[in-house]
Amino acid sequence: MIQTALSATRFAPFLAPLAAAVLALSFNPAMAAEASVGSIIPRPASETARPSSFTLNASTVIVTPRGDAEAARAAAYFADLIQRTRGLRLTVREGAAPARGAIVLRRAHTTGADAYSLNVSDRGVEISANDFGGLLYGAVSLWQLATAEEGQGSAVIPAISIQDAPRFTWRGMMLDSARHYQSPEFIKGFIDWMAVHKFNVFHWHLTDDQAWRLEIKRYPRLTEIGGWRVPAGAAAQSDIDPATGRPRLYGGVYSQETVREIVAYAAARNIVVMPEVDVPGHASAAIAAYPELGVTDAPGSAVPAVPADWGVYPTLFNAEESTLVFLENVLDEVLDLFPSEYVHLGGDEAVKDQWKASPRTQARMRELGIADEEKLQSWMIARLEKHLNDHGRRMIGWDEILEGGINPNASVMSWRGVEGAIEAARMGHDTVLSPAPVLYFDNRQSANDGSPGRGFVVSLEDVYRFDPAPDELTPDQVKHVLGVQANLFTEHMRTQDRVEYMAFPRAAAIAEVAWTGHDRMDWDDFRQRLNPQLARYRALGVKYATSGLEPTPPPPADGLQRRSYQLKLCTEGLALSLIDDWPLDGDRPVFLVDIMNPCWTYQAADLSGGKAIEVAVGQVPFNFQIGADKEKIRFSSPRTPEGELEVRIDGCDGEPALILPLKGAAANPGVTVLTGQLPDIAGRHDVCLRFAVSGPDPIWAVDWVRIGGVE
Repeated sequence: MIQTALSATRFAPFLAPLAAAVLALSFNPAMAAEASVGSIIPRPASETARPSSFTLNASTVIVTPRGDAEAARAAAYFADLIQRTRGLRLTVREGAAPARGAIVLRRAHTTGADAYSLNVSDRGVEISANDFGGLLYGAVSLWQLATAEEGQGSAVIPAISIQDAPRFTWRGMMLDSARHYQSPEFIKGFIDWMAVHKFNVFHWHLTDDQAWRLEIKRYPRLTEIGGWRVPAGAAAQSDIDPATGRPRLYGGVYSQETVREIVAYAAARNIVVMPEVDVPGHASAAIAAYPELGVTDAPGSAVPAVPADWGVYPTLFNAEESTLVFLENVLDEVLDLFPSEYVHLGGDEAVKDQWKASPRTQARMRELGIADEEKLQSWMIARLEKHLNDHGRRMIGWDEILEGGINPNASVMSWRGVEGAIEAARMGHDTVLSPAPVLYFDNRQSANDGSPGRGFVVSLEDVYRFDPAPDELTPDQVKHVLGVQANLFTEHMRTQDRVEYMAFPRAAAIAEVAWTGHDRMDWDDFRQRLNPQLARYRALGVKYATSGLEPTPPPPADGLQRRSYQLKLCTEGLALSLIDDWPLDGDRPVFLVDIMNPCWTYQAADLSGGKAIEVAVGQVPFNFQIGADKEKIRFSSPRTPEGELEVRIDGCDGEPALILPLKGAAANPGVTVLTGQLPDIAGRHDVCLRFAVSGPDPIWAVDWVRIGGVE
């Protein structure tokens, strides 16, 4: 699910096989579909070109049935898109359509939810659908046809007939607003971008260890305390708020009024907002606000403030009746805000150490007749699920809810690969596929991507080639696959611009996976259709990533800077692309580092004649909850209190060829450039860089290296 530091370590054996499977997927050329007629993403179920064309211009009228508010809303959305991308102001009106030249939205029988028919001829355009989703998506497809060529003003649309319907009913994107707060204006914009990709579920991750963002009127401290934290690192600790004399708090909350506004905004775009309230783990922010909710008799269980580390905390809600009532009361307000059929209850990464160490929890288990801690979690989830069911709602949770038993009505979101989905479907449970790493958009997009995120590379093509219908399932079992969802966990997405960068254009790929029949998927064709989609992004102001759209270039030559992501990590135990904590405002350096072994190799450097070397180094806080795995991190013994950067030739063992002291760098919160002279060794050699320091906090990291050419 949240693919935090501990989970990445725990499931490292799974990550590599899944990545290999994803990369190995290919389509049989004999089964590749014919090239698309239009430029629509996601690709429609069928497209037939017709002779002639239709010219969209400022005099074009959009006509909807009289009194049909949904058709009028779809028409207005289309008109707004056209104005924003082509600068045309179109008129929308009700009533009878003129004989020629209009865009007409009408009701007609179509098969399945969100299906539509779109017909373009020289006489006009007709969009037919049975429901609002179909009318909206037909209008979106027409907009894409009108923007196949970049530019302003009139557009000539080739005549075409389209019959279209989605492959899956659940086409989702998840946004984590707990790790980093995004403004309501940004979230509305994100929902708009989802709509033009025909997504229909916005999974809103609102509670976690690092924040509780959702206002609950009955329990105001959840947001008053739980919505704010001091970020990790010396820079944040030294940022003193003059009003309090303490380090400045970082965060934000969503009032119930704002939530209602966002939910209505999404509904007007055929998108359901599904909230997530995580239990029994990822509970630190709630327990910081209301300590009595925690496991108070377990050693080290206190949460004095909302924490800032990433990873998996051992903090759990306790199993007392009063805590269950508290959570039910919270859910009552959640249900009043969110009309979604599903509510997500988390259930992931709940380390049971506190429950095991708590005499009161063990006594509670005996009172309830529960044999072990896994079954205690199942009991808690089942209790809250019944509360949802009693109010006409359904529960979904991450695939850990399969452990210890699961209620018949529960649905499963599979994140630890596809195995959870397979198990759930075989048991008769509905499931949504959302596996890491391929659908976790906090992973980097190419080997040459220097953005913050996870070190694993998930390319646009990797996403496109994922099939949400595992071969292991029978046709009847596949019917339990509701659909697919991509996740944006934001530990490494500090800014809203970064969310956009990590989401797009990979969102276009998963949109097609979710909508288009597998027999219609064609990577080469998609890549061609992506070019006009990128132009639409530019017109709408979407700050998409260009990383991975072109082949990865070779590392820079000697004498030029090689950044950390252009070096070879010595190991990839837990590779992260970490943003510095300094400066407080503005752009910050980014370091690709294996936090379990900070070590880099500059490959094939020409050392003939002896070469000067420059290494830019920085330090970031070790704010990762990885449990006992932290004890596995080893460093060479430092020679000075501040430590050193050790440079070795042709391997990372043995005596260093060069030692660069860190004394000056240790006093600098930013990046420091160290310089030295490498020995004269004929030919090309690998140069290994690693640190000799007293421990992992702070994490010392390489920003860039230059060998030769130093002035």
